[in-house]
Amino acid sequence: MNLDIRSTVIVLAIMAAIAAVIMIFRAKNAIQSGRKLPFFYKKRQLYELGIRLIVAALALGFFAYASLRWGEDIAYKYFPPTLTPSLTPTITQTPTITLTPTITLTPTITNTPSITNTPSLPNEIIDKFEAIGTPQEAYIFSILKFSTEIDDDLQPIDPAIEFENPLEVIYGTYSYNMMTDGIQWSEVWRRDGEIIHYSVGTWSGHSGGYGASRLELPAEEWLPGQYELQFFIGTVWLMSGHFRVLGNPPTATPTITPTPTLTPSFTPTSTNTSLPTSTPWLSNTPRP
Repeated sequence: MNLDIRSTVIVLAIMAAIAAVIMIFRAKNAIQSGRKLPFFYKKRQLYELGIRLIVAALALGFFAYASLRWGEDIAYKYFPPTLTPSLTPTITQTPTITLTPTITLTPTITNTPSITNTPSLPNEIIDKFEAIGTPQEAYIFSILKFSTEIDDDLQPIDPAIEFENPLEVIYGTYSYNMMTDGIQWSEVWRRDGEIIHYSVGTWSGHSGGYGASRLELPAEEWLPGQYELQFFIGTVWLMSGHFRVLGNPPTATPTITPTPTLTPSFTPTSTNTSLPTSTPWLSNTPRP
């Protein structure tokens, strides 16, 4: 019999409550029997037994209440979910995978425009499916938390629902349980309803643990608006998370390559023109 932590806590609380009720009835019988006895010592023993049973019943009642109120949180603190592989009998039941005609009848699924609140996958993403698989019916996912950083345990650091530019990466973190390896898994990131990134593959995170999705864009492509992360198992929508980006992204500054300036060509200098030759002065002729 495979019990998880929640089922164990509930069983312990029920057993403690039943034991408390039994002790109250025994205490009542002990006190009533003591009243009928004429001997003081015997009567005192029965009274003391009744009081002890009442105290024990009150303690068990408090234990049952504490188990339901805080037991699961304390158990997860000391026994966190581990990446335990799912039972192989659920994987070896491959005949359920061969019943693909029920899945290929996608017209009943694609006729979702009448239900506008349920996201659906476009055909270009469905065409990239590798395998559908059959997930367990009791799988559990937490709500999505968004942050710009995560730690080594895939926990968000300072989660928020609004982020200011400039941005480089946003993480969407979550916890899960009772999942099955090999089923079709899709993650779709949208901005104001338009798809900006998606990933398609088969689930390989085992049955329980923590997960994180990553959206990394150039700084100038983080446009302000409403962003959404959608998860799908096969073609069935699982859950969504939303956050908002505020402020304008930094504009990409183009690098200006300097244009080479043409060096002026050498113009030959004008040649020196020859000076006119000096004409000799007339000599003085002697007078008669």
